[in-house]
Amino acid sequence: MTTWNKVERIEPGQNEVERIEPGQNRNILKTRERNLIGRMVEIRIGQGLSQARLAAMSGVKQPVIARMEKSVHSPQISSLLRVLEPMGYTLKIVPVEDRPVK
Repeated sequence: MTTWNKVERIEPGQNEVERIEPGQNRNILKTRERNLIGRMVEIRIGQGLSQARLAAMSGVKQPVIARMEKSVHSPQISSLLRVLEPMGYTLKIVPVEDRPVK
């Protein structure tokens, strides 16, 4: 199971994987996760969808959506994608803007 707390990334030209271990940069990761989930909630509400309706559309159970929105746990990427898709959204990998260039 891949969660937002287990992040690995490879920089262009870099041979080794840089791991963000638990506790290291944890605040940055949690902030990004909260921002992502917050945006998902804004989209759901903006489209006039209840959690129950979104659950029916996505196949993700309503209690799972509620736990995602309350940040009870880090969502599985597959669940997040399933919730975003019926609202017309997906995830995209983009460079981190506030990260110093090596």
